[in-house]
Amino acid sequence: MKLGCGLTAWALYMFPVMLWAAQMLPAPASFSGCPSSMPSSAAVLEIVQCEGSVSTKESSCHTSDDVTVTGTEDAGFQVKGYTFSEPFHLIVSYDWLILQGPAAPIFEGDPLVLRCRAWQDWPLTEVTFYRDGSALSPPGPNRDFSIPVVQKTDSGHYHCSGIFRSPGPGSPETASPITVTVQELFPAPVLRASPSAELQEGSPVTLNCQTKLTPQRSASRLLFSFYKDGKTVRSRALSSEFQIPTASVEHSGSYWCEAATEDSQVWKHSPQLEVRVQGPPSSPASPTSNPTSQKSAGPETSSTEPPRPVPPVAPPTSEPPVFSSPDPHLHYQMGILLKHMQDVRILLGHLVMELRDLSGRLKPETAKAPAK
Repeated sequence: MKLGCGLTAWALYMFPVMLWAAQMLPAPASFSGCPSSMPSSAAVLEIVQCEGSVSTKESSCHTSDDVTVTGTEDAGFQVKGYTFSEPFHLIVSYDWLILQGPAAPIFEGDPLVLRCRAWQDWPLTEVTFYRDGSALSPPGPNRDFSIPVVQKTDSGHYHCSGIFRSPGPGSPETASPITVTVQELFPAPVLRASPSAELQEGSPVTLNCQTKLTPQRSASRLLFSFYKDGKTVRSRALSSEFQIPTASVEHSGSYWCEAATEDSQVWKHSPQLEVRVQGPPSSPASPTSNPTSQKSAGPETSSTEPPRPVPPVAPPTSEPPVFSSPDPHLHYQMGILLKHMQDVRILLGHLVMELRDLSGRLKPETAKAPAK
């Protein structure tokens, strides 16, 4: 049933339930218009929208059934051509204790304050706050519980309990639970490479850290950082892109990015992205020319020069012969091996000479021994 304005409104304010609601609200005297109908139950939830002043004939109240949303939050609500402010949710509780939470939506990084309020603000002791049935702090006199920076894991069902000292009942009382839902400020970023994460050396590449703030907090700003193999390549900038104009093989590695609020209360990392930069294609090595083969093929090729005389055979020397090889390293190793073989031959020649000298000395002594 809807109540009219005037004396009926004042009589309703004298009702104990409305007196209790006045204690819950910060400025009850600022309401204009007449209150909504009040059933006899202990708690009621109603959206009230009022127009005009109580003393005017044009004053009228509308419940949510008569209100039309204009489509955007800033535009408010319209009723019969009139534009009104955002409605508020009025929760009236007929109980010894209530737990007050935030009225506006709460997001990651916001502070959370919960207040355990007693009837008529009577003194409390042994106040305890709970989340999902578990105590968050030991009992004490503090009626407020706060979380400076909330996360999604702080969502849950909260309630409080306390003991009235006087003039309350003097027994432990427990408030009805409220639901606190921490909404996501922005999703975890995703790092993408454009045009591709696999590219040729010398090509440009752009890394984009993709994420988006929730529409309710679109006025906030995010700062982006980029990392490669555990090292920072760019730190805290407004741009969500990191450009490499000319990629080289050294730019290959594992990249990831970080998006954070300006106060660094909320930050999230992206999964890693492997970037591979391939070097230029290697050309096949041309075979090394062999002088010996060229000389042997000389007579078969046409030439205007007369044939040269065959050089005389050089006498054997102690220097190791030089062999041509397609591989310079193998040619060098073969030269060293031949030098060592030459040194061994010289040592063997000295050893033979020493043995001959020794045998020449032993023969005279052997001939003298039988004569004696």
